[in-house]
Amino acid sequence: MVGFKSRWPTCGAALTASLAVLFGASLAAGAARAASVSVTSFTVDFTAMAALKSVAAAGKGKVGVLLPETTTSARYNSFDTPYLKKAFAAAGLPASDLIITNAQGSESTQLTQAQADIAQGATVLLVDPISSGVGASVESYAKSHGVKVIDYDRLTLGGSRDYYVSFNNVAVGHLIGEGMVACLAAWHVAKPDILVTRGAPTDNNATLFAQGYDAVLAPYFASGKYVKAGEPAGTWDPATAQTTFQEQLTAHPQINAAVIPNDDNANAIVAYLKTMKVPPRRFPTTGQDATLTGLRNILAGYQCGSAYKPIYLEAQAAASLALYLRAGQMPPEGLVNGTTMDSEAKVAVPSSLLTPIWVTPANMNATVVKDAFVSPKALCASGLEGACKAAGITP
Repeated sequence: MVGFKSRWPTCGAALTASLAVLFGASLAAGAARAASVSVTSFTVDFTAMAALKSVAAAGKGKVGVLLPETTTSARYNSFDTPYLKKAFAAAGLPASDLIITNAQGSESTQLTQAQADIAQGATVLLVDPISSGVGASVESYAKSHGVKVIDYDRLTLGGSRDYYVSFNNVAVGHLIGEGMVACLAAWHVAKPDILVTRGAPTDNNATLFAQGYDAVLAPYFASGKYVKAGEPAGTWDPATAQTTFQEQLTAHPQINAAVIPNDDNANAIVAYLKTMKVPPRRFPTTGQDATLTGLRNILAGYQCGSAYKPIYLEAQAAASLALYLRAGQMPPEGLVNGTTMDSEAKVAVPSSLLTPIWVTPANMNATVVKDAFVSPKALCASGLEGACKAAGITP
């Protein structure tokens, strides 16, 4: 018995050492998994987020998410909020450490919400700014309180954020331009005379979209293969977009195509074209966001395609960056895969940029339908049953 007691401390020490080795190996494996996370890791099932559990466990404080509004876009309630909750939960962040608010279009409310999040212990803010003005105010306030900030979806011009997460918006513009080129050929539009429209000039994303489609179309305009009919002031208001289009068509009745940077503006213009009895596959338009209305216009032959931005990718990238900042750790290079120029602050902002997809009837079933981004029943209702069948979509 005495011999047993004399040996136990040695055995206990050995066991402790073995457990320490195993624990250390587990931590190292967790760190390796976290370090391997990149913008290409994310999938619709959110499984990649589990690799960040060690990062979430190492962090302190809450994460505040500031969303802008719900009036002009249903995405924030339908997709961003649930996807962000799912991404953080899959990484192991307690629900009590996540605050998500929506300012409903009020800049003063968005600033107040940011201040409230920080007062409640937020150490990181994800901000989708209503405008660069309020975004800069939020970021200045956060910086003065030692809180890290990530611009989410829209860049704050003149801001002081640490990172930016969005889709590659120049690539979105490229898809719109390339979609127009392909559509003009497929729809056999003779002598393309194109109206080039833009989003609101106050939205930096609109500027980046335009860079993309301008670059694609410039050689065609320069060669004379296409004619640019006009380039009116930009807007994200569909009613204004429709009025502007009517004015342009009156001034330039030869217009037979329109580059349009989002589905809502496109739908307003398509509605007007229908009142003019323009038949399907005659007047190409483009879009972005893969809205239900936009997708139905594509199936009906009034819109060439739409730039689809799978928001579940953006939410996971944003949540990942937030967790690294919360833990005081440097994000892996694969997660920060580019920069975006803040033209006002004159700085290149480290960015996590996701890849958009051009959606047409040919890949609609394999993208937006497969991702449950849109209901096939709603998509194929009211006269589009045949178009859905041709596209391989089952309601």
